[in-house]
Amino acid sequence: MKRSVSQIATMCGAKLKGGEPDQVVVGVTTDSRKSGGGELFVPLVGERFDGHDYAEQAAASGAKAMLWQKDKEIPSTLPGVSFLLVRDTLAALQRLAAAYRSELMVRVVGITGSNGKTTTKDMVAALLGTQYCVLKTEGNLNNHIGLPLTLLKMDEETEVAVIEMGMSGFGEIEELTKIAQPDAAIITNIGDAHLLHLGSREGIAKAKLEIVAGLGENGLLLYNGDEPLLAQGLQSMTIPDTTTLKTFGLQDNNEWSAQHISLEPYSSKFIALHKGVPSGLGTVQIPTPGRHNISNSLAAIAVARYFGVGPTNIEKGFSTLQLTGMRIEPSRAFNDAVILNDAYNANPTATRAAIDLVAGLEGFGRRWIVLGDMLELGPDEVALHREIGEYITGEKAEGVLTFGALSVNTAEGARQNRQEAAQTEMVHHFDDKDALAEWLRERLLPDDLVLVKGSRGMRMEQVVQALEKG
Repeated sequence: MKRSVSQIATMCGAKLKGGEPDQVVVGVTTDSRKSGGGELFVPLVGERFDGHDYAEQAAASGAKAMLWQKDKEIPSTLPGVSFLLVRDTLAALQRLAAAYRSELMVRVVGITGSNGKTTTKDMVAALLGTQYCVLKTEGNLNNHIGLPLTLLKMDEETEVAVIEMGMSGFGEIEELTKIAQPDAAIITNIGDAHLLHLGSREGIAKAKLEIVAGLGENGLLLYNGDEPLLAQGLQSMTIPDTTTLKTFGLQDNNEWSAQHISLEPYSSKFIALHKGVPSGLGTVQIPTPGRHNISNSLAAIAVARYFGVGPTNIEKGFSTLQLTGMRIEPSRAFNDAVILNDAYNANPTATRAAIDLVAGLEGFGRRWIVLGDMLELGPDEVALHREIGEYITGEKAEGVLTFGALSVNTAEGARQNRQEAAQTEMVHHFDDKDALAEWLRERLLPDDLVLVKGSRGMRMEQVVQALEKG
């Protein structure tokens, strides 16, 4: 964003005090250490911190203007800085982002869902980036702070913004979508994430469908047609006649589906179908394994075609795709065994998909599934962990290793589902990640496959790192 101080004041409803109204501000930051040169500093207030306390540091770093809450004393040591007085700096940041988005000739793609948001974001951005100037959400900056900051990173040349929207409770997606005002919205799926806050999968579907609230006129809603709760939720909503509804998924009744699926440790191949017939893209290859990732890629293809991206550029986009790390990220162990690092997050739906991926991969000596706890699952967390263990039959994976207080139930479930002693001896629970990694290192063979997965708080990537070390 490049605007004058007076323009910014108008955009977010602030009263200007001090400084120069015509001073041009370039960029926005909430980090006083990274104000760079001439940025707008936004001091946020939390339970244990107050960004206003770092105003002098922000000014020393180059900030020329600051949003400032009216109830905070303005420092007298910064006479050249413009202060934009508001009631709440976070709310003002969000108003500023919404206003800036409205001023630009930009189209926005909003993406939400229980699983696959980041992968789908990366795919959509890669395909659209072959034809447009694209900005996408960095990392997981997908909340009430990260989303407005992402929008404010757009410059006048940005043609499409691909925006990820995350949430943990009701009303949060509605807030985000009204800021981003998407022209196209994607709901990747409905899983079990956030059951602790939303109570049921029906509640999760309702929360994800809030993305419709900000959808622009003549907008596109693209949702996973394999998930009946989304279709049911849409039936209970009032959808504008100008909104286009399209489905994607692995079932044949979706507008976008797939056939001739082939999975490998480092990639997946398929034929994309549009309304049941080949779409003209030929064999699509994506640089990541898993049927669920094929579903994500179908959403990306559908949006790309909606935006006028042709088959050649779609192929080019997938061939140059760089996915955000720890989403089924392949690597090699110390002895050349294949590792699939899926340690960014976990819930029952995503974990079952990862197990199915391992079960479908052929040509390996033994398949190991290493699981950490799945967090924020609510009162049924013990049963859900046990069910995951029961799901891992001996045919799907020879070895099951678990870590965490909840995952002891996963191990118990896996043992119950294995009748032979030789199979139950391949199931172990550990209270220490280092011990788990060392136990596996001593037994891992060069032709083995290892999947590592767990919730972010479990930091299961440490197991991956231990296995990779020579």
